[in-house]
Order: sequence, then C-alpha cells, then structure tokens
Amino acid sequence: MRDFGRSRAKAHKDIKERLPMARRAGMPGYKKKREALATLNYTRRGFRLKDGRLHLAGGIVVGVMWSRELPVEPSSVRVYQDSLGHWYGSFVVPAEVQPLPRTGRVLGVDWGVKATATTTSDAHDLPHAEHGRRARQRLTRYDRMMARRRPKRGQPASKGYREARCLRAKAYKKVARQREDTGRKWAKKVVRDHDAVAVEDFRPRFLAKTTMARKAADAAIGATKAALVEMGRKHGRDIRLAHPAHTTMDCAQCDARAKHRLPLGERTYTCTACGLVSPRDKNSARVMLVRAGLNPAGVEGARPPGALLQEAA
Repeated sequence: MRDFGRSRAKAHKDIKERLPMARRAGMPGYKKKREALATLNYTRRGFRLKDGRLHLAGGIVVGVMWSRELPVEPSSVRVYQDSLGHWYGSFVVPAEVQPLPRTGRVLGVDWGVKATATTTSDAHDLPHAEHGRRARQRLTRYDRMMARRRPKRGQPASKGYREARCLRAKAYKKVARQREDTGRKWAKKVVRDHDAVAVEDFRPRFLAKTTMARKAADAAIGATKAALVEMGRKHGRDIRLAHPAHTTMDCAQCDARAKHRLPLGERTYTCTACGLVSPRDKNSARVMLVRAGLNPAGVEGARPPGALLQEAA
C-alpha cells in the first residue's frame, strides 16, 4: 500500500507540473493475484538478522545465501520471488561513495541501435552485444513447446507445460543477466577512466513502435544508461544528462544546425557551415560534450590539469 500511494502521488505530481508524456510517471496498475509474483516489504520492526539468518514477522526464519556482507545495519528488506521461483532478499543500506583517482579526462556518450553506445573515445565504444539474437532460436523453441502444451481454459496446467515455462524463463533470465553484466562492465570502465561523462538523456520507449523494436530491446539502452548513472554516483564521478533533441542535426564544431534531419541510412555528418566531416554518431557524442559544458580543450577528451576543479569552483 505504501508503494501504491507513493507511485500514485508521483504520477499526480507529474501531471500537475505538466511534464511531457515521455517523462511522466504512469499511474500504478492493479496486479492479478494469479499472475503477479510474490513481494513482501518489511521495515525495521518487521525483521532482524541473527546468526546469519533472516527472522521475519510471524516467526518465520529464513536461511540466506549471502552474496556479500552488509556494511551497516539495514533499514528495510524486500523479499521477492523471480520468474524461476527463486526467492531473494534485497536490503536497504546507506550508499557509500568509493572515490576513484582523478584522470583529467571527459567523455561524451551517444546512444544508438547499430552500436549501443558511441563515445568520443574509440576505446570506450560499446558495440551491440546481440545476446537476444543468439538466444532467439532457443527461445522460439520453448515458445512452441508452451503453445503445444497450453491447457484449455479452466483446466490446470500440465507437468509438461510447467517444465516448458520454466525452461523459457531460464533462457530469458540468462539473456537479462548477460545484458546487465555487459552494461555494468562497460560503465565501470567508463567511470574509471574519466572524471566527467556527458550522457544523452535518451528514452528508448518510442522505439518499441518502430521497425527497430527488437534490436533496440536487445541493446538494453535504458538498463545500460541506468548502470552508468549508478556507477558514476557510486564512485563520485560527474555524470551530466544532456537533452537528446536535434543531436544528429547540430555540428559539434561550430554549433550550426542543419535544416533537415539526416536519414538513418546516411552515416556521415557534413556541416554546410564550417565543412566538418565526421561519422554521424561521433559528431553526436561530441555534441553531448558541448551541451553539458564539457567541450574539451585538448584532443580525445583530454583537459588541462585542474580544469574540472576550476569549473567546479
């Protein structure tokens, strides 16, 4: 009920502030009892940790396989079930900033479908991993198994149908974990090598209605962007979100704007004002630096020593 009230209040606040639909939080929906996965939230008075076990309200004692030690005493815990039937406990603890040594370098990031992330540094580009495409044949096979064994309306599911559903869930879970692992490793590399990152504030929701929907979903742009923002917050880096409008029309060198949008098939940007010729996505990545106020004075994102410190002051 607390989550429902918080989500509904956020949706009404966005409507009152007249935010655009792309940035507005949606109204919370109702979950069907038979389709929703179990989720239980416990505040500080509803649980305790003792001898490596999780004691929940009602005398429930759960043995836990700890992924890592908790740095401090948690304030709450969420016990939830995933699509495979496995149970997890997510503890809430204060975030600890782990600062990294300064490098004096900045980076611009532009999101795309052909390449998930194109940056101002060739060494930090993120190619499309295509985890979903490689698993598509296996997923299609499990979908056919479920379709053949689907029970009739009002009848319980058979053992074969439950097995096929479990295999399908495992395959999807593996793809999701591969995407998460790829995004987090790339984000850690970007944050480790740069003091500030200008990121396109791109929301890939509209791509779901285009012919690029499947490839865009496989790229997991939203999850990769969230991993980069989270990693920057964890290590005390400056992550700046830049507005994504007209990124393919602006020139990163003279800031001139083209009169017409570039078609998707044209991968080279040519400025009619200053004559700049650059790959389309590389120019957009440099536009991110300009919009975020991180336009580098050196080559390939390098800045004079102390430049970021002077800007912060």
